[in-house]
Amino acid sequence: MAGKLLREFGSPEAIFSASLTALEGHRLPAAVAQAIHSRQPMSAAAKELAQVEAAGCRLLTWDEPQYPLRLREIYDPPPLLYVRGNVELLARHLIAIVGTRRPTPYGNQMAEKLSKDLADRGLVIVSGLARGIDASAHNGALKSPSGATIAVLGCGIDVVYPKENKKIFEQIEQCGAIISEFPIGSFPAPQNFPIRNRIIAGAGLGVVCVEGAQYSGSLITSRLAMEFGREVYGVPGNATQPLSFGPNQLIKQGAKLVTGWEDVVEELPTAVRAELMPIENTSSEERSLLVEEALAPTERPIYALLSFDDARQVDQLVEESGLNSSEVLATLFNLEMRGVVRQLPGKQFVKVLL
Repeated sequence: MAGKLLREFGSPEAIFSASLTALEGHRLPAAVAQAIHSRQPMSAAAKELAQVEAAGCRLLTWDEPQYPLRLREIYDPPPLLYVRGNVELLARHLIAIVGTRRPTPYGNQMAEKLSKDLADRGLVIVSGLARGIDASAHNGALKSPSGATIAVLGCGIDVVYPKENKKIFEQIEQCGAIISEFPIGSFPAPQNFPIRNRIIAGAGLGVVCVEGAQYSGSLITSRLAMEFGREVYGVPGNATQPLSFGPNQLIKQGAKLVTGWEDVVEELPTAVRAELMPIENTSSEERSLLVEEALAPTERPIYALLSFDDARQVDQLVEESGLNSSEVLATLFNLEMRGVVRQLPGKQFVKVLL
């Protein structure tokens, strides 16, 4: 509604100077029209500006050059964004990575790897700072030496939600940007997140869905991106896994199937692709083969028993390898130190996507 009024009147000053009849003529509820005409919100706005300054953030209006160009194109862009961190990132090429809050190890690794690879090539990664895939996407971008990421909140920009992502929040504030359209101190109410998702869907060049069940928010975000005319991508998953429904369904509906960063970049406009020069020529498969060739003979049997998407417990590896537990644990420790194996809770291990 605020965006529609701004388009009709041209500026906030014109809205507050309009007659009551003019305001009611735009189908505003009588109480809202009377509140605007009385100019009572002006005192609340002054208080909000003081809180913004105290919080160390800034306000970005949709007529400023740093405002995401593509976000202006959607039906109901937020007229105002609260920003912490590097506001200049919002004007760069953005790509969103979304998914479930309860991912599989495979989903977490794919989100992190895709995010890092795309960030390495100059794309700014956008996600929602939720637990699960969102957190992995932000972490992947933060691992890139030149990468950057933007977190879109469903609460006030001074509220860390979920609390477990406080460290990521602080890292993004230093190396990226945090944005929200909700006033200072806003509670992360459930109804805020579908509103937040339209920013994730509309701000960038496209949306990559990694994992999501049939009615997940990530699937809704991806469908919003389709409505906005954005590129939509799906990372395929095991058809028997409920969390694979979202991306697999999107692929059936025409989304681009993604197994690596190349699949994302090749769908982007020619001018954008020209800016995203590859930093290396070896494929993921080639890098995996190089790793296996570099392993010691005692490490290869253990590495061969592991996979990217199915975590294996130490007891399983002892039984299947024929080695004793001390040998298996020592080998896993060496592989983990070299960054080719990752330990999950419960003494479970998976290969790291390279």
